[in-house]
Amino acid sequence: MNYYVLNYKTADDYLEKRPKYREEHLELAQEYLDKGFLVLGGAMDNPADEALLIFKCESEVEVKSFVAKDPYVKNGLVKEWKIRKWNVVIEKN
Repeated sequence: MNYYVLNYKTADDYLEKRPKYREEHLELAQEYLDKGFLVLGGAMDNPADEALLIFKCESEVEVKSFVAKDPYVKNGLVKEWKIRKWNVVIEKN
């Protein structure tokens, strides 16, 4: 299994628009967590201009699937996103 970091750059009005889509976004995140693909995620603070989500899966296909379904992306709360493979060298099992 590989780790992937999904980095979101949020729109300037992210905090104002987020409440409208938050429940749907969290339901999607919970779905990917339950499937074992999403490990953790959350927005950066002060300022809330980025968010990071960590996935553990065979390939970035699952991460791209998440992005395609994410209401934050579909509704313009995310202005830019990037997926990078993360070569983890130590982890707690």
